[in-house]
Amino acid sequence: MSSTDRDSTPALPAGDVIARDVEHALSEDLGSGDATADLLPADAHAHAQLLCRDEAVIAGRAWFDACFHRLDPDIAIAWTVRDGERVAPDTVLCRLQGNARALVSAERTALNFLQTLSGTATRTARYVAAVAGTGTRILDTRKTLPGLRLAQKYAVRCGGGHNHRIGLYDAILIKENHIAAAGGLREAVLAARARHPQLLLEVEVENLDELEQALAAGVDRVMLDEFGPDMLDRAVARAKGKVELEVSGGVDLDSIGAIAQRGVDYISVGALTKHVHAVDLSFRVHMRDGSPLPHL
Repeated sequence: MSSTDRDSTPALPAGDVIARDVEHALSEDLGSGDATADLLPADAHAHAQLLCRDEAVIAGRAWFDACFHRLDPDIAIAWTVRDGERVAPDTVLCRLQGNARALVSAERTALNFLQTLSGTATRTARYVAAVAGTGTRILDTRKTLPGLRLAQKYAVRCGGGHNHRIGLYDAILIKENHIAAAGGLREAVLAARARHPQLLLEVEVENLDELEQALAAGVDRVMLDEFGPDMLDRAVARAKGKVELEVSGGVDLDSIGAIAQRGVDYISVGALTKHVHAVDLSFRVHMRDGSPLPHL
């Protein structure tokens, strides 16, 4: 029996984003057509069942559905779980009915989306659980699979995490190279404020002196990069309540709980989206009369 960990499903990316993802993925798999599925009668109908073999948090239903509906809009898909829901091993996730060729042709692409996004959501949920009760929020990064950024960031939300900036356009993050090019931290902040006053402005600092400069410059958030425990405590004591604090670098499941206990607002974790362990899914198709699909 599956159980839900939250009351609502995170908002999906725009429909054209999902359609674009699916179109690209199907085109690289199908090419000029599925030469194996063509051995089935064009009008053959079948039904299928999708099983999750792992304990997992599910994410990616819309991409899964779109793969099948791109090949046959009339395929019926009945889900037993929603995105963001945690399931036990051997949970039936959904059942499908429709054109047999479409079912077998879309299968691999649909599973690729669902196993990858569910893997992202599942990993995120583990990090979120590790900081439970601290008030610290888990953030993703831009270390996403090329072409799947919005999909993976959606999956992070399904796992209970939060999104950092989507790209280079919707927030400012000033790092060491930006500071050097601008002639100093203060100069970089002033230039950024002048050009993009509406955007969140964050500065990455590597020591307490740079933290003081960031506070004096009036930034919105400070990223504490590779701060050890003692220096982190001093940074929190100095800046808590004055500016949002984010920890980045050297964070894993073994260390994240202790970091969160020190009182930071955010911890960003690249591993949520770059270290993807796909969820184990099983997809079985049978002809409408109940017989197994012919061996192709």
